[in-house]
Amino acid sequence: MAEIIQRDGTWVFDGDALRLTPGRDRNVGLLRKELGELAVPLRALAGVSLEQGKKAGRLRLRLRDGADPLLQATGGKLGEPNDPYQLTVEADRFGVAEYFVDEVRNALLLDEVPAGPVDGYLLPGPGVPLSASAGDGTATFDGESVRLDWNWKTEEAKSAAGARTLALGDITAVEWHPAVGLENGCLRFSVRGAETKAPPKYDPNSVELWGFKKDPLMALIAAAVQARLPHPAVSVAEEAAPPAAGAGAGAGAGAGRAAIPAPASEADHDALLRRLRELGELRREGVLTEEEFALAKQAVLKRL
Repeated sequence: MAEIIQRDGTWVFDGDALRLTPGRDRNVGLLRKELGELAVPLRALAGVSLEQGKKAGRLRLRLRDGADPLLQATGGKLGEPNDPYQLTVEADRFGVAEYFVDEVRNALLLDEVPAGPVDGYLLPGPGVPLSASAGDGTATFDGESVRLDWNWKTEEAKSAAGARTLALGDITAVEWHPAVGLENGCLRFSVRGAETKAPPKYDPNSVELWGFKKDPLMALIAAAVQARLPHPAVSVAEEAAPPAAGAGAGAGAGAGRAAIPAPASEADHDALLRRLRELGELRREGVLTEEEFALAKQAVLKRL
């Protein structure tokens, strides 16, 4: 087991999962405090790194695309105090942090965890019911519907119709954007049959955010809803699926060829080549050292 304890939080790795617990330091963001302890399975990780500075450093986890509904809904735009996958490390603990990184990297290699995207969420997302107030409204999610209530700061054109209730089955997408510079952020829901390009200030399916301390709490609502929507990989797979037999005049021969499964040996060969490419990417990104890359590459080549 590897463990590192800092004022910013505590990370523990037991070989199968990482447990990330936020600290009580005043610099820890509200979102991390509300999330509490996170259990991240090893198979959800794409890599881990340590960035060293003169006075402090930072541990960073990189998750596989599509593994976490929070990252899916926020697009990786969570700031440093609220990002649960960063940990500030004091300079005198760099040795412990390096050992932690080595333990996680070795486990990723031994378990042959791929760095590519996943086709289903590996983290559950925030629990419900859940409510947050920020910007021009309050968003509440009970697992079946989202309710948007407006406050006195809401634009009259948006608040005139009163509170909004959006059934989960009618929501096609959700996204959270932070306020950046002079541009306001938002929690926005895309609703089937009510598509709009109106700015959040006037969109009745959006909460406008102005860059205040509680804005990241709206990301929890976004993540909880995202976790209950179809995984993005599902829609991609549906779009890429070949047409059914007889669906078109010229589809027969092409569809027949696509339906013939590849021989097992060929499939294994392609999988090993993909593994080599993934290892190369991990080396370029600094996740693997040259020695770790050489050992892993040799193991793959023996199986070719």
